Amino acid sequence: MKAVIFAGGVGTRLWPLSRKKSPKQFEKVVGNKSTLQLAAERLLPEFSAEDIFISTGEQYVNMVQDQLPFIPRENIIAEPAKRDVGPAVGLIMGYLAQRFPHEPVIILWSDHLVKKIELFKKIIMDVGAFVAKKENCIVFIGQKPRFASENLGWIQIGSKAARTADTNLSSFAAFKYRPDAKTAETFFHSKKYCWNLGYFVSTPQYIYSLFKKHSTEIYETAEKIIASKSSTEFKKNLKKHYKEMPEVSFDNAVLEKIDTKSAFVVDEDIGWSDVGAWEALKEALEHHRGDNITKGRVLLENSQDSLVYNYDDKKMIVGVELDDLLVVNTEDVLLVARKSAVQQIKKIVEGFQGTENEKLT
Repeated sequence: MKAVIFAGGVGTRLWPLSRKKSPKQFEKVVGNKSTLQLAAERLLPEFSAEDIFISTGEQYVNMVQDQLPFIPRENIIAEPAKRDVGPAVGLIMGYLAQRFPHEPVIILWSDHLVKKIELFKKIIMDVGAFVAKKENCIVFIGQKPRFASENLGWIQIGSKAARTADTNLSSFAAFKYRPDAKTAETFFHSKKYCWNLGYFVSTPQYIYSLFKKHSTEIYETAEKIIASKSSTEFKKNLKKHYKEMPEVSFDNAVLEKIDTKSAFVVDEDIGWSDVGAWEALKEALEHHRGDNITKGRVLLENSQDSLVYNYDDKKMIVGVELDDLLVVNTEDVLLVARKSAVQQIKKIVEGFQGTENEKLT
C-alpha cells in the first residue's frame, strides 16, 4: 500500500507563524515536531519509507528533505507552479498509476493531527485490503463530529454497506462544504454525518481514470508530463507543462462527479483535528473546553480560553484577565485577536499584497 501526503499549502489562517517562505506544515506548532513530520511518522512502521510520497511546492523540497530525511528524494513530487489541489492529485495519481496502478493508496494532508494513531492505522490497513479486492471504488475516512463546525466539510452517511476485518463501511450519500450554523447543528445532532477530512483510499488507476472522464484538461496535461522516459525528462516536462493545468479544486474536478455507488465511508473517532487555523489548533490541544494553551515564555493570570504562543525567547508575554483571545508573537509580528475573529486574519494578510507589508506574508 502507498501513501501520499500533500504538503504544498501556505496557510494564511495560521499567520503570522505560517508564511510563504515557511508554511504551517513545516513549523513546530505541536511540541518539537512539525505537523508534516507527525503525519509521516504516524504511518510507520506499517508503511516503509519507500511507500510514502510527498507532494509539495518546488520551493519547499529542501524543507521536506530536512524534516523527512528518510523519504527517498524520488518520492518527493515538486510542483513548479501553484495550481490548487485538483492538478496536484491528478499528477501524482498519474505518476503512481504508471508504477503501481492497482495497489491501494491513501491520500493524506500535512497539517492535521490524529490522536488515536493505532486505530487510524488499523482503519487504513483494513480499508486498503477492501480496496485491493474491489479496486474500482473510493473509501472516505471521516471523523465523528465533536461539535457543529461551520468551517469543515461534511459527508452524509448512508446505510451500512460492508465490513472488512474490524472496520465498518457505509454507503456514501453526499458532500456538504462549510454549512451555515443552523445546518451544521442539524448535521451534528442527526448522527448521519461525519466530518470530511479529505482522506480517502483508492487505487491510482481508478482515480486517474476519473480525471480522464471528468477533468480532461488535467488528465491530458498530466499525460504530457508522465510520458517521460527518465527522471530528468520528467522534471523537464513537469517544469514545462504543469503551469498549463487549470486552477481547480479536487472536489470540483472529480469528487462532485463520482458515481456514489462506487463510494464508501468509514465514520470513526480517530481523534482528528485540522490545525490550519489558530482556533482549531487550540481545540485540538486543549483537554477541557476553556483551557489556556501556551507555548514559549508565557505567564497567564486570571485568564481562560486563550491561546498564547511566544516564539521570541528574548521576551516574556504576561497576560492578565485574558478571555477568549489569540496572542501570537514572532520576530516581526505580534498578533492579538478574538478567537471568533480568526477568519479575518486571512483577509488582512491578503490585503498586504502590493504594499510595504507584503514581506510579512
